Amino acid sequence: MQKTAAVPAKKRPVRNSRKSRADVIFDIINIILLAIVTVIIFYPLWFTVIASFSNPLQVAGGHVYLMPVEPTLENYQKVFENEGIMRGYGNSLILLIVGVLICLFMTVSCAYPLSRRDVWGRSFIMKAITFTMFFSGGLIPNYLLVSRTLGLQNSWWALWSTGALSAYNMIIMRTFFNSSIPYEIQEAATIDGCTPYGTLLHVILPLSAPILAVVGLYYGVGIWNAYFNALLYITDRTKWPLQLYLREVLVSNSNQNLMDMSADEMARQAMRAETIKYSVIILSSIPMLIAYPFVQRFFVKGVMIGSVKG
Repeated sequence: MQKTAAVPAKKRPVRNSRKSRADVIFDIINIILLAIVTVIIFYPLWFTVIASFSNPLQVAGGHVYLMPVEPTLENYQKVFENEGIMRGYGNSLILLIVGVLICLFMTVSCAYPLSRRDVWGRSFIMKAITFTMFFSGGLIPNYLLVSRTLGLQNSWWALWSTGALSAYNMIIMRTFFNSSIPYEIQEAATIDGCTPYGTLLHVILPLSAPILAVVGLYYGVGIWNAYFNALLYITDRTKWPLQLYLREVLVSNSNQNLMDMSADEMARQAMRAETIKYSVIILSSIPMLIAYPFVQRFFVKGVMIGSVKG
């Protein structure tokens, strides 16, 4: 028998793992620029934290830079002793929880029918909803509608109703339903006897945790930080959200008040506002800081699937 010659194995090309001089310079410049941007973004947050734990005299004198000066918890003690701020904190939590539930209910109720192939006229409805993203009635018609036509002046429903549905969030959720949940699953559920409502509750929603978490976070941040609608529609101080109390603290020294005060009273008033300003800002950020880590694992998946595909 004639032996066949063994074919030598091909050698893989050896890649040069060493970076060129240009790559090293590019990396160094990137690191320096990113470090500068990080400091610019992070330092205001850090200053707010250290100022909230520092002596107000040192903060007002400009002696606080990197670490708390004469650390004290008196600032937070005064915040917790302020009935208005704590009442506003409770009001904001109620507005947040109920508002997010209403917004998710409205968004799902709109996005799910528009994602179904058997809904007549869904293309026209989507165009009409998209139109509202670019054109609106304006501030005065909205105010007249809410306060006079609907009679919701000085009611929390004025805040919930004006932001109950975001066209942008609805489009993201509809795209998620279309691209991430096969329509054959809905058809199988229908064959098994599910109504459209049963399909939504038992099939669609259990598979939509990422987009529900992301859209819920969007709505939650918007509701928690909103103050302008409350400034327009809420006149009863007992119904004020935290952001209105925070605004009052930040702009408490109006010109008329300062004109009626002596020099010592002006100094005490300014010092009192400086004492609780940073502490209220930190306390107002806590709910969102707590919520974000729980939603973060859904964030990239929910946004990318809901906005890119489809």
